Amino acid sequence: MTSPERADAVSAFGRMLTAMVTPFDADGALDLVAAVRVAAHLVDAGCDGLVLSGTTGESPTTSDDEKRLLVEAVVDAVGDRARIVAGVGTNDTVHSVELAESAASAGADGLLVVTPYYSKPPPEGLLAHFGSVADATDLPVMLYDIPGRTGTRIGSQVLTALAEHPRILAVKDATGDLTAGSWVMRETDLAYYSGDDALNLAWLAHGAVGMVSVVSHAAAGPYADMVAAAVKGDLTTAREVHERLLPAVRGVMTRTQGVITAKAALQLAGVLAHRTVRAPLPAATDDEVAQLRADLVAAGLLPTD
Repeated sequence: MTSPERADAVSAFGRMLTAMVTPFDADGALDLVAAVRVAAHLVDAGCDGLVLSGTTGESPTTSDDEKRLLVEAVVDAVGDRARIVAGVGTNDTVHSVELAESAASAGADGLLVVTPYYSKPPPEGLLAHFGSVADATDLPVMLYDIPGRTGTRIGSQVLTALAEHPRILAVKDATGDLTAGSWVMRETDLAYYSGDDALNLAWLAHGAVGMVSVVSHAAAGPYADMVAAAVKGDLTTAREVHERLLPAVRGVMTRTQGVITAKAALQLAGVLAHRTVRAPLPAATDDEVAQLRADLVAAGLLPTD
């Protein structure tokens, strides 16, 4: 059962979200035609939300103009069928506010705001940063807690304080700390989303309302089934999906960065012509693609021939 407050977050963001890649052409230029094709493919497969310009969207190496153009194109293509959430977090509060305002004007439905990275701000800095971004627009906000990339954990006390903000509705959690997340869900109305595909089932079992997934580039339909089963309390079915997709999680998430393999998976599926990523990330090698193909076949996501 989802509380009324967490139902607001589901309405704002959806339940089965993909952290969508940003397609580039063979020369590394933004490919909006391919972006629209990927977005439509993911929504057709079962996503009710897309996160643009997150880590998997290569936000560190895309310009502000590219981020705005991407939101505009995807909103125009699938905005009537899915919630479009724009990643706007940086380690510069002023810049993050500018990105939030740009995303709102481009038609985004919500904002994903990652912990400021590298700077390692103390709790009062985190409160001020997230509050400033949430105050910048009327859009709902999902916080993104991923200390493995940012070097700083938001922390339960800060999350509890931020839960008082009327537009901060949710947390994408990639801390791996199910206990801490459970306490925050117990003490606040914040809705939790799994930000770690290996723990999707675990987070759902602990009370998360959905997921923001990378593996869903190849498995959006099965993951949508997992979420639907968990929401109904059918953890047996949810566990069956989890076990079936373990090879896909291994293939996409364990050998290199997820964006590299997510683009390769889309190429294997015939959705992307190119698996180009921007430096300093390298594109998947032929050997890595062969390993990925084997894992996706083992998960039943690609044909065996």
